[in-house]
Amino acid sequence: MTETGSNRTTTVVRTKQHLRERRAAMDGTVAVVMTMGSLHEGHLMLIERARELADHVILTDFVNPLQFGPGEDFDAYPRDLEGDLAMVDGMVDLVFAPATEEMYPTLPPMVSVTAGEIATLYEGASRPGHFNGVATVVTKLLNLTTPDIAVFGRKDAQQLAIVQSLVNDLDLPVRIEPVDIQREPEGLARSSRNLFLSEEGRGHALGLSATIAAAREAAPSLSGVLRVLEQATSGTAPYSPRTAGLRFDYALALDPATLRLVAPDHRGPTLVMLAGWVDGTRLLDAAVVQTTEP
Repeated sequence: MTETGSNRTTTVVRTKQHLRERRAAMDGTVAVVMTMGSLHEGHLMLIERARELADHVILTDFVNPLQFGPGEDFDAYPRDLEGDLAMVDGMVDLVFAPATEEMYPTLPPMVSVTAGEIATLYEGASRPGHFNGVATVVTKLLNLTTPDIAVFGRKDAQQLAIVQSLVNDLDLPVRIEPVDIQREPEGLARSSRNLFLSEEGRGHALGLSATIAAAREAAPSLSGVLRVLEQATSGTAPYSPRTAGLRFDYALALDPATLRLVAPDHRGPTLVMLAGWVDGTRLLDAAVVQTTEP
């Protein structure tokens, strides 16, 4: 299947063999953008950055079962390959959209990648095994696409840190390029899971971006940032009445270099990392603020 857009010819492949054949025919630099489909404007920004950095762009469109735990939304996760292809037509050279059986002939696979202790904290504590599934599929897709650059968004801050460590620790020959969070006009971080939210739920979800904004305003005071996060999780923040339907899982201030909770004397970049539930949907948000005083 080949579709022609205004800038590039977008080819769609479903098998690893066809992917390897198309990849081998590419001259110059290659960037990959990994997605689970249900594309939105945030993904398009990742693609735009990839286009700026490389001669060719490969998009992967695959809902990875390994990163869904028991009771999570694998079966309900939105899938719209036809819509995804229409959205990226002419923007990427190649779309790899395999079936689950193509990626994993046996489930669970006999060999997988373990992301280590950091994968058991924060998001990993709430979703056991999630980041091992992410690390496994990212490793497979890097091996299959052999890119020079892989572009990832900053919204999934812990995932980004784990992918960066994966590449460094396993000496994989690829550069990870982070891209800033893309937001809806009202501030909500763009996510495929936003499709699950009701109109009322979208209003509740704005508590996440409101917390990010309050943390930015409280900086450079570390104690001010920590106070904002405590108010968010305790429901005492000034905006809490509007976001009564938001239940925070965590609201953390972390050292971005180690992903550990900041010490009282921490100064410098501080990662504010949030997760919460709205309408039964788990949402994430994050930002790095500069803290230079107590």
